Amino acid sequence: MKFGTKAIHAGVAPDPSTGAIMTPIFQTSTYVQESPAKHKGYAYARGANPTRNALQASIAALENGRFGLCFSSGMGATDAVIKLLNPGDEVITTSDIYGGSYRMFTKVYEKYGIGFHFVDMTDVANIKPLLNAKTRLLWVETPSNPLMRVTDIGACCALAKTVGAMVAVDNTFASPYLQNPLDLGADIVMHSVTKYLGGHSDVVMGALVTNNEKIHQELAFIANSCGAVPGPQDSFLVLRGIKTLHLRMERHCFNGRKVAEYLRKHPKVGHVYWPGFEDHHNHAIAKKQMRDFGGMLSFTLKDDSTAKAVLLMESVQLFSLAESLGGVESLINHPASMTHASIPKAERVKNGLTDSLIRLSVGVEDAEDLLDDLAQALEKV
Repeated sequence: MKFGTKAIHAGVAPDPSTGAIMTPIFQTSTYVQESPAKHKGYAYARGANPTRNALQASIAALENGRFGLCFSSGMGATDAVIKLLNPGDEVITTSDIYGGSYRMFTKVYEKYGIGFHFVDMTDVANIKPLLNAKTRLLWVETPSNPLMRVTDIGACCALAKTVGAMVAVDNTFASPYLQNPLDLGADIVMHSVTKYLGGHSDVVMGALVTNNEKIHQELAFIANSCGAVPGPQDSFLVLRGIKTLHLRMERHCFNGRKVAEYLRKHPKVGHVYWPGFEDHHNHAIAKKQMRDFGGMLSFTLKDDSTAKAVLLMESVQLFSLAESLGGVESLINHPASMTHASIPKAERVKNGLTDSLIRLSVGVEDAEDLLDDLAQALEKV
């Protein structure tokens, strides 16, 4: 089954009681049982809900996975993965990781005895010296947020196997339309479903997909025990959003390319971070493991001052200054004060995330209107 067909049909079926083509919203907290010894597979909605189950099956199918689990947020999904670990275990992850993940790893889990190593994973040779008997997990984010760095997933998986570690890939920026980490050897795929999968800036949710039954059982136990699960209304909205994922992603990619190429040629723009450029570091890897290059990019101005960057972000009209990404509308973001503010400035700057960096989530509007908006804003800086 091709991706577009899976997006519309995989994991869902007409409601057997009514024939409704859309999965109903099972808005219930509990389920009536015939007897203590007999029930229909549902007991309490924290553990399972038919609307959520349909969504989990759909997302798993999009990632070519056997098992899917949805959580109340992307951070809830990430939290469940780290709960697979024990005190003394070590995690290797990228140095330019999403700020929320950095905060969770360093402020929540380090105090429980889990060690985290942050390294430039674009060169897998940097990972080798950190591998040891305590390495339990490689947490890969590719393309990375916000510098769009690309990591070789297959190479990371090969290294992880040498010490018996798992590989989890944050696939939020790429979406299943562009990249399927399980096919490259990853054990777990994480999505902030809030972003491209939902696609309409109206849901907060996370998801995990795996082909490993044991890992799935452990994660399902954590989800039920700790309770970070989404409600049926949100699950319905994401099911609806997924049906146009392939169409939206085609336009995100088209518009992303137009914007990236425009910015690169603009005399006031310094550097543009977008993996579709042939001279982008690891472009060859991006081309190998991705089907296109997406609608996410970051850039700096030649006048590399925070004041100028702020003026530009205040001057756009179609691009909305906001957190998040992956919706149909275009967003502009200041990582240093927004999505990555939880990372100490010294760490941010060391990893290339300056106070003047601007991140764009290019939506599905008419590309010419987006270029006109950036042009008028750039005139003011």
